[in-house]
Amino acid sequence: MQSVQDIRQRLKNQNQEHVLRFWGELNNEDQEKFLRQLNSIQIERVNELFERADSSLTQLQKTYLDDKMKPIPSSQFQSEESCSVKILETYRNRGLEEIANGHIAVLLMAGGQGTRLGVTYPKGMYSVDLPSGKTLFQIQAERIRRLQTLAKEKTGKTGNIPWYIMTSGPTDKQTEKFLKTNNYFGLNPNDVVLFKQGLLPCFDFDGKILLDGKGSVALAPDGNGGIYRALAHNGILEDMDRRGVKYIHVHSVDNILVKVADPVFMGYCLSKNADCGAKVVKKNGPSEAVGVVCQVDGHFQVVEYSEITEQTANLKDNKGDLVFSAGNICNHFFTVDFLKEIAKNHEDKLKLHVAKKKISYINDDGELIKPTSPQGIKIEKFVFDVFEFSKKFVTWEVPRSSEFSALKNGDSAQKDCPSTARNDLLALHKYYIEKAGGTVGANEVEISSLLSYSGENLEDHVRGKVFESKTVLFSKEELNMQIENEL
Repeated sequence: MQSVQDIRQRLKNQNQEHVLRFWGELNNEDQEKFLRQLNSIQIERVNELFERADSSLTQLQKTYLDDKMKPIPSSQFQSEESCSVKILETYRNRGLEEIANGHIAVLLMAGGQGTRLGVTYPKGMYSVDLPSGKTLFQIQAERIRRLQTLAKEKTGKTGNIPWYIMTSGPTDKQTEKFLKTNNYFGLNPNDVVLFKQGLLPCFDFDGKILLDGKGSVALAPDGNGGIYRALAHNGILEDMDRRGVKYIHVHSVDNILVKVADPVFMGYCLSKNADCGAKVVKKNGPSEAVGVVCQVDGHFQVVEYSEITEQTANLKDNKGDLVFSAGNICNHFFTVDFLKEIAKNHEDKLKLHVAKKKISYINDDGELIKPTSPQGIKIEKFVFDVFEFSKKFVTWEVPRSSEFSALKNGDSAQKDCPSTARNDLLALHKYYIEKAGGTVGANEVEISSLLSYSGENLEDHVRGKVFESKTVLFSKEELNMQIENEL
């Protein structure tokens, strides 16, 4: 560990010497703690990151991308809704075969706190008040378990789906404790691997590092694009090799409808020999503020709504559909080899994104200031910014009603909130039940993920039945456990 003299000189060389202005006011214990934090920060790299991010922000403000954009070629795009049942079954069987062989893992990006939801714990621990009371973590863990069962039923082979969970400094301990307390929701603890994404200092608009205490640099997670550095830094890529994992499904924690390790999506990507794939939904209109997957200068990327003009957003083809309609939902396929290539050769080339935020900080008088308007900068990387490095990129369009309902805001927003997430899941379950021959009188019937992954295995449970009240259709295993608990 470098001494405070060495750190002071490095900070001075980077015009960040103000970071130590309260050093003399700290006691020995706080000095030691602060020194450890400063030793963990690559000061020179951090300054370089700010300069790159500031440059990219300036460039973005000057230009739109309209003239450089082209839609996804038909050879690299397919829609679930236009596929025949036979083709879908072929993709699904391919995915289940790979699961049974232990070649597929799930990587859950769960570093976000529930701040916008109005809670102080990780988003994955949130419950949208379903009849079962299940949290996002439980729903997703049970989908993994159900999928393992489906793969065994199809192939006769037992293959586990490792569950990698990327946390952040603020969410790591709570997530670990929550999963342990709930016995990993029935998954083998050895197949659940937590690792933390990196942290970066926060800056003011002039590029000066902010303090959130006299002996503490203000830090923030480096965005979901921090996944690539974190995979290498934490030995996760080696762990995947050791387990024989070849393909990864990566998704964010806050989509309540996510089909974890979706065998159809995985099978589609594998059939196309893809190294990178994106699941997308059709934009619900030209003004929907969602990024679209497209080509820019011959490379694939996600273009945000703010990066194009209204005219381009409204462009339509000869069928009357939006030209740029492939809405990004943070749901991706990667080969492990592709992830290795990114970590080794491209991670330091990823675009940097600047987020202007209200960041609490210590002023020159040592007072904690809580600003009422954005006065600071957080630098982030985005997971989808690796698309441009793909040698074989594909997209898979899925229905929004069965695949995407984000949980980002409190109910007061009336959009992407607990109420919409809950209603969307229950509406999907109602569709599954009625397709299997049942009748739902009210939109209050939930299907346990352990009973059905995507509508299968329901006929014997619902055919000819009418559900008029709030109900949960549990698996046999869950019902047996309830009986044991009552005895």
